[in-house]
Amino acid sequence: MTRLLSSLLALAAEAPPFAVIHREHEPALDVLVGDVVDVALLADIPLDGAEVVALVPFRQVRERGFAAHDDDAPIRCLVVRDRETVPLEEAIGLLPRHPVVVDDLDVDVSDDDYAATVRRVIDDEIGRGEGANFVIRREFTGSTDAAPATAVLGWLRALLEHESGAYWTFALHTPGLSAAGATPERHVSSIDGVVSMNPISGTFRHGEGDAVAAGSASAASAAAHGDRLLAFLHDVKEREELVMVVDEELKMMSAVCPEGGRIRGPFLKRMSRLTHTEYLLEGRSALDPREVLRRTMFAPTVTGSPMGNACSVIARHETTPRGYYAGVLARFTPRAHGVDLDAPILIRTAYLDDGGRVRVPVGATLVRHSDPAGEVAETRAKAAGVLTALGALPRVPAARTDHGGDDAGATTDAAAAAAAAAAADRIDTLLAARNDHLAAFWRIPQAAHPARGLDALVIDAGDDFTTMLAHQLRHLGFGARVVPWHAAPVAASEDLVVFGPGPGDPRNTADPRVARMRELIAARLASGRPLLAVCLSHQVLADLAGLPIERLQAPRQGVQLEVDVFGDRAAIGFYNTFAAAAANGSTTPSLGLEVASDAATGIVHALRGPRVASVQGHLESVTSPDGLALLERLVDGVLRDTWSPRLPASGLVGAPVGAIGAPTRSR
Repeated sequence: MTRLLSSLLALAAEAPPFAVIHREHEPALDVLVGDVVDVALLADIPLDGAEVVALVPFRQVRERGFAAHDDDAPIRCLVVRDRETVPLEEAIGLLPRHPVVVDDLDVDVSDDDYAATVRRVIDDEIGRGEGANFVIRREFTGSTDAAPATAVLGWLRALLEHESGAYWTFALHTPGLSAAGATPERHVSSIDGVVSMNPISGTFRHGEGDAVAAGSASAASAAAHGDRLLAFLHDVKEREELVMVVDEELKMMSAVCPEGGRIRGPFLKRMSRLTHTEYLLEGRSALDPREVLRRTMFAPTVTGSPMGNACSVIARHETTPRGYYAGVLARFTPRAHGVDLDAPILIRTAYLDDGGRVRVPVGATLVRHSDPAGEVAETRAKAAGVLTALGALPRVPAARTDHGGDDAGATTDAAAAAAAAAAADRIDTLLAARNDHLAAFWRIPQAAHPARGLDALVIDAGDDFTTMLAHQLRHLGFGARVVPWHAAPVAASEDLVVFGPGPGDPRNTADPRVARMRELIAARLASGRPLLAVCLSHQVLADLAGLPIERLQAPRQGVQLEVDVFGDRAAIGFYNTFAAAAANGSTTPSLGLEVASDAATGIVHALRGPRVASVQGHLESVTSPDGLALLERLVDGVLRDTWSPRLPASGLVGAPVGAIGAPTRSR
């Protein structure tokens, strides 16, 4: 049955709004025809019994209070009134075969200018503690005379034939805007109450003649490909890049799922020109799917972390709005139990307007190890799959499989097959070994502690790691809630206050967020009631305690270190650009807090005193295998007040706020 698809092809320029979608591993594609409704807010997406496909622009992050260049792009909803399912091979045979010519290929930001932006982001943003990683886009552009509906259906055929490993391959046609893409990454789905996210990061570019790219290779070529892939998997930058986005999406899962998220993987995600590494995160939620989508806007793999600051960095370094790039194409399907959501990220997608302008936006994830030339090459490789389908780049022969099958080992002789099998074994071992250094808390369901009958207030200083901290505290038996820094009470009634991490320079008292955190921490100290400070808040506490705060020579973003914390070794993850300095075992000039620091460098890992503790590392991070145990130890210490401090008479915790409120200067 190809009634709908045939009619769309026959109508061509007069075709009604439609979406044609193929999901990975499925033997058929769906043809959806309907009416377009534009809405302003995610909550306005009309879920009134009909299936809806919603094109959600990047500007929608403003619903979460984040920055974005505003182009007034609406949430474009296709309210489905007719549909059919067509076997994949039959659909490919019907879709337009003739190439859609794309002329005037250009790029809005030159290679040199993009490389310069990479250097600025590393130096001025990551280097100033604004975050761990950021995604900056550039756009490849062109033009075509083809009717939009015909163009995107033709591009869909080319993508189905020449791309592999895509989560969704799709064509969408609406008045004034059409699109076709092969996106590798699910952002979020909510199927019968199971919420899933699929962070993909780390990019291995296939070489000319690689077995993955060409479908066949000699033994020597297969071995060379395997060696390069193993080198990629060993690469520190690529490994840390993936772990950082897993952390960022676990923050979102903790905000959406009462029991948090659990990670599975890592896996390889093979496509025609690229291979990525990926994890799958899963949890359960009863939230409206539109609210699930709102709380997870948008993927860190296309923005950065922490999310709020990443959006600000994007606004500073990208001069034009993103449109729908990095947004999602969200499909809402009514079921007997409610409405299911499936929302891939809008990447590896070409956009076509009624004037014939073609845009292919792409981006690279910039981290402290980034090489500007490498990031330039990565953006070109990411664009190449779509540009090839558009006919803007020459096609190389590729063996199309069942859309998701692994053709990496397809070789022309037994020696090459043996080499590929041996490489696959090494790859599986290497991927599995990555989890040896990750926190079991986020991988293996664990029994929760009995309720303590105590409440904890977690103050968000601009980093949603606080959602993970609150989740761990609930696991430890606390009733925990999160409040933003600007809404936190000066005199909190909770049994424990946890001051969270955040971006920026802790010495910058002109920053309202830093100034407010100083005020809140000082007030809690003066009350003599239990507190724990993490990362940025730890640095603020150290400054209040009279320690010098300095910028590190190299940012520690997503770095796991084994450190000594008051006599116990702990492997924990760090996301910091600044650090306090003091001798291990010393006490701070003010407050008389005991110092745990690196014996060689003096970098402070933790502080403690009566009803006070702080830690530089992120105990909640997936990179902290000893994080939960250390969190429990520190929290128990401040609640039981069992530590015997060496406090000078002038450094009592109960000193008036004015005695500790003035900032110390960096020394």
